[in-house]
Amino acid sequence: MTLAASILAVLLALVFLALGTAKIRALQPMRELAVEAGFSVAAYRRIGLLEVAAAIGLFIGLFQPLIGVLAGAGLLLLLGGAVVAHLRKGDGPRKYAPAVVCGLLVATYLVLQLLAAR
Repeated sequence: MTLAASILAVLLALVFLALGTAKIRALQPMRELAVEAGFSVAAYRRIGLLEVAAAIGLFIGLFQPLIGVLAGAGLLLLLGGAVVAHLRKGDGPRKYAPAVVCGLLVATYLVLQLLAAR
């Protein structure tokens, strides 16, 4: 694993650990985002569990690269779903930009991991 991939893995893991934990705990801002996105709080908590699982996978990926790649792939699917949900609601770029940026960072991590495995 390259230094750049390691840094990205840690940063992404910290971001999604925080976001996922906030969703699981159903903090007020997350409750509001759930309603705005058309999700129940319970569904949003399940999304939070997936984010925390992916964060743990990215941390494990520092020592077991395949786990990190699988976690990154799962995150990429989750973020793709977030973009689709925003587009279906008619949200503008301001709403879906965070998911796109995070998706690009995850994709970069995956590319770096795949290049390191060559």
